[in-house]
Amino acid sequence: MSRPHEPTLRELLARVHEELSGARAVDAESRRLLGVLTQDIERKLAGAAARTELDRDSLPRLEALAVRFETQHPALAQGLRELIDLLAKAGI
Repeated sequence: MSRPHEPTLRELLARVHEELSGARAVDAESRRLLGVLTQDIERKLAGAAARTELDRDSLPRLEALAVRFETQHPALAQGLRELIDLLAKAGI
């Protein structure tokens, strides 16, 4: 079953992945955490909710990453904040 926010969430995920792949000065741990969270979101959107670690702590972790990226990677930080907003609105 498709949710009304899915196309936008998928577009934002693609944009975040694109920004992350182009960011050179992102530390390995931030890159790993963001990768894990975005994969969890993708699995959730694909309907694999039972095996997804996406939980109530995911949005605060995404917000912490957005804050970490704010200075050096503002486009990535903005994409994360938009993603957080849509996830909250979608009830994920």
